Amino acid sequence: MLRVLVLYSTVDGQTRRIAERIQARLEALDHQVQLQELERCTLPLAQFDKVVIGASIRYGKYRPALFEFIRQHQATLASKPCAFFSVNLVARKAGKDTPEGSPYIRLFHKRSPWQPQLIGVFAGKLNYPIYRWRDRQVIRFIMWMTKGPTDLATVQEFTDWGRVELFADQLASLGAQ
Repeated sequence: MLRVLVLYSTVDGQTRRIAERIQARLEALDHQVQLQELERCTLPLAQFDKVVIGASIRYGKYRPALFEFIRQHQATLASKPCAFFSVNLVARKAGKDTPEGSPYIRLFHKRSPWQPQLIGVFAGKLNYPIYRWRDRQVIRFIMWMTKGPTDLATVQEFTDWGRVELFADQLASLGAQ
């Protein structure tokens, strides 16, 4: 039984939900999984066999804590099988939902000294009613520009849960020789 640390950095909670689905899938495959918010992680990474980090995009950027965490733990992350997944609304579009097609994975590669062995890209959730007024207007404008939903009552989950589970399966076999 392998010990896996699943870390997530989220703004509105969808990245946490995706991390929880990964946790459930790995536990079903007999892995021992610890789930933790990245910004609050005090666990020693060395005690885990694998680490996966998930982070969301807001206004085209990852939260700064992501890259700070990676810099602090770069040596440990490089020493074991690791994965990263990005959650964003751009990934709702075909071609933008793969590591090769995602502009945010390119951004990640430019900013991160850590290069994980497995990378996933998942579409997030659009939930206008929970956004603050300013966020609602900015996100609505972005959705209009990208031909997405602009009705301010829209709550739409774009996450493909089958792809999330496939990613968890790939993570489970990562490093197995």
